[in-house]
Amino acid sequence: MKHDKTAVAPVVAIFIVLLAAGGISAFAQESHIGNVTGHANGGGQLRPDAGKQLYRRYCIGCHGPQGDGNGENATWIDPKPRDFTAAVFKCRSTPTGTLPTDDDLFNSVTRGFITTNMPAWKPLTNHNRADLVAYIKTYSARWKTDMPAEPIVIPPEPAVTIEGILHGRELYQKVECWKCHGAEGHGDGPSAPTLTDSKNNPIRPYDFSVGSRFKCGVTNRDLYRIFMTGLDGTPMPSYADSMMPADAWDLVHFLRTLQPLKTEEAATWKAWVSSHPGQLQPIGPAAGSSGGQ
Repeated sequence: MKHDKTAVAPVVAIFIVLLAAGGISAFAQESHIGNVTGHANGGGQLRPDAGKQLYRRYCIGCHGPQGDGNGENATWIDPKPRDFTAAVFKCRSTPTGTLPTDDDLFNSVTRGFITTNMPAWKPLTNHNRADLVAYIKTYSARWKTDMPAEPIVIPPEPAVTIEGILHGRELYQKVECWKCHGAEGHGDGPSAPTLTDSKNNPIRPYDFSVGSRFKCGVTNRDLYRIFMTGLDGTPMPSYADSMMPADAWDLVHFLRTLQPLKTEEAATWKAWVSSHPGQLQPIGPAAGSSGGQ
């Protein structure tokens, strides 16, 4: 059987034009969260626009039609909405400077961001949120050229001990967490008023005294992950190359004592402090580099 080359050529040309315009749904951006596949567009007859339609309904007012964080509400929002065109994300399970996984973006959409105008989108179905993740990825070419790195490994959490908490306090002094977060974790350190994000917008350090949630989660594992991945686009660095896992866990346990919660860390700390009055040197510049007892 012979092929008619003159008939094939126009078909190939149409295929190339459609591909360049994003008109073939097979090549559209997708997300994969567990057994759920999200579609930026072309999600089938029941969801013809998929993530695009959802984005225009729920997200465009803040993040803007171009995904650059310049929606009509952005002027009134502090901190500013995320600029998806930069493909720089705070909350990731992947090393600093790398793209997040689809699960990371899905968790961010689901969880929302405390102390911001970004709500938790739990009322949306898992499929809806997966579609939104797929559409968010269409705003940056990085998703076509780069792959998310492997998530960092989080070792098992050690038992809470007063020795570990005291060591975590020493680390809080040594690595100068207090300069941003303050001596008591209130987000009022001497550097706090000068901090800006990667777009030169003012940014506030986390205040540990206001509750249990963090920007990127709520558990001790979430807090450990923040240390080791950093919050890209902010002054919060990654400590993956400068802090051993055991040290990071000690710092996690100390930071829990700064929160207004009835935790094992807080109970252990209060019991020790009440039986050792006057043995702690204040955290801050006067403490030098020791920060110890």
